[in-house]
Amino acid sequence: MIKKLIIPVVLFSGMTAGAQQPRGERDTTKLLEEVTVVAVAKRKIETELKMAVSVDEFLASSDNISFIKRGAYAWEPLLNNMSTERTVITIDGMHVFGACTDKMDPITSYVESNNLSTIDIKSGQEGSLHGATVAGSIDLKRKRTPFGLEKELSGAYQTGFEFNNRQFFNLANLSYSSDKWVADGSVSLRKAGNYYDGNSSEVNHSQYNKFNTSLGAAYKTSPFSSLRVDAIFDMAKDVGYPALPMDLWLSRALITSAAYKQLFEDGLIRVWDTKLYFNAVEHYMDDTTRPENLVHMDMPGWSTTYGLTSNMNLKSGDYAAEIQLNAYNNLSIAEMRMYPQDRSNRTMFAYSWPWVTTRYAGLSLNNTWDISAMSTVNFGGSLGWNHNYSKYAEFNWIFHPGTPQQKDRILPALHASYLLDLSPFDFSVGGGYGHRAPSVSEGYGYYIYNSFDRYDYIGNPDLKNEISYEVNASAGFKNEKMGIRAKANYFYIQHYIIGRILSLGSPMNYQSVGVKGYTSLDHARLFNMSLNADYHIRHDLHWEGTLTYARGVDEKGGNLPFIRPLSYQSSLHFMRGNVGLQTSVNGDLTQENYSPEYGEDQTPAYVIWNASADYTFTVKNMKATLQVGAENLLNAYYSTYADWGNIPRMGRNVFTSLKFNF
Repeated sequence: MIKKLIIPVVLFSGMTAGAQQPRGERDTTKLLEEVTVVAVAKRKIETELKMAVSVDEFLASSDNISFIKRGAYAWEPLLNNMSTERTVITIDGMHVFGACTDKMDPITSYVESNNLSTIDIKSGQEGSLHGATVAGSIDLKRKRTPFGLEKELSGAYQTGFEFNNRQFFNLANLSYSSDKWVADGSVSLRKAGNYYDGNSSEVNHSQYNKFNTSLGAAYKTSPFSSLRVDAIFDMAKDVGYPALPMDLWLSRALITSAAYKQLFEDGLIRVWDTKLYFNAVEHYMDDTTRPENLVHMDMPGWSTTYGLTSNMNLKSGDYAAEIQLNAYNNLSIAEMRMYPQDRSNRTMFAYSWPWVTTRYAGLSLNNTWDISAMSTVNFGGSLGWNHNYSKYAEFNWIFHPGTPQQKDRILPALHASYLLDLSPFDFSVGGGYGHRAPSVSEGYGYYIYNSFDRYDYIGNPDLKNEISYEVNASAGFKNEKMGIRAKANYFYIQHYIIGRILSLGSPMNYQSVGVKGYTSLDHARLFNMSLNADYHIRHDLHWEGTLTYARGVDEKGGNLPFIRPLSYQSSLHFMRGNVGLQTSVNGDLTQENYSPEYGEDQTPAYVIWNASADYTFTVKNMKATLQVGAENLLNAYYSTYADWGNIPRMGRNVFTSLKFNF
């Protein structure tokens, strides 16, 4: 199905985007795509240390996101130290679902840094605009070129090489803007071999190849309205996962949408944006590259989603609101096939996702009221309906006899916060309440092998909704010389879903030591805090530092898995003229609060030193930047609490990058 749909995307993949400033003398009504309700300074998809980052590397620079790593590619993001089941991850508000039962294709793996403009991260129930959540939301926003720019054609090209894993990458963008038409396009290619750890040992099965391209076009149907279509095609091949007993042969995704936006000069409604979307993902895992496996296994998966979002922005005096309707239908299929060396002699077949359909419809509302020049109240909520249907329910009936083939759930959410600005100080306090439904794996998974604790996992369709209660607070100080901010949140989660050993059933995978079933704890508690500071030593030299801490326990006080220990980062940035120098130190303390019950062991403390230098110059009216740097300069050998199976991280990695903007 994807092959038939990707042809027009690939044919037009040469076009991409670069934002430009509009001509001052033009009528502002012509710059339709420039209009946003909330003006937020967008971070470039790069870090100060490294301008050619992947989406994962950029997200890792956020203090409330960490990652589970099973290799060098497609890391699983953890928001507030919670897994992806508890987070809503969208692309421009569109729901996309991975097709891998082992979570080797998070949604962040289907975009590239050069087709994104920014990433919007919301914590807790503030992220319920896009659907039911506990941890929050991550919305990957694509680049959008405004109408009527002074420069009709613009773009960028970036190339580079990383020496440790011999990664070579090319990223290109091109955009076109006129009074009536705009077009954005991007293309990227990354190819990497196995990386080497701090002991200079090769980490086998850590290579990857990735191709990504996108195309978007918009037509201004009137001075205050536009019609836009977008498409992303992503393909990864020969991706190794050193922490798993199998690798990825092929993964493909096609993500498409058509949207109509209407602006209003007067009245309560300011913007109304409605989008229809469709996406299809296919993911093929196998272990044919692992001759040591006595019995081979293929694990293909497919995920197909179509949906609707309709967003309305309201504004009246000191009051502003955002209303969003979300609706989607997803079909998730995953198979498990076992055979000896010869594929034709298949010995076992099962559906690990037995054709599970998920339908969701929900209405969300966020309100902002400026009580005074110093204080603001934010409040809102959502109400959603979630429906699941399992086509082959007999796989669920083996462990849960008589469970219904379909199930409906109501998912409410509420949140509120108060912000006080007493310049140079500011404070905030808030709270939230929300439900989430079990994921497809938690509800309907059948013998999903977890190589971390070496158990096969069984879903339970009768699990209760997780119910989250949260409180959060922050305090900050900012002046021209320095700034400091402390943030903290606390989650009390009823019916916390996690795997526990089952007394019945025997493992299907020969590497398994037993069977676990997803079950609901009475509750779990999570606490997250961060402290950020920056100081301008002089006009061309500034320092930044971050300290984070988290703690998670179950109903009996036992440690929850994958909770980050105390971590820190300190960086120094120097910029004079066309030259920039950056150096940073980051690390974790020893993981004291680990969970042997879920396969964890203690990971020692580590410290990593990084540095880079860049030079900006002009070539034939094109701005160019050359950067050279090194990560893990001291070639430390280490693994972290979130490295699946304690696989070692990359050793010293020298990187280079050259970027042209025109």
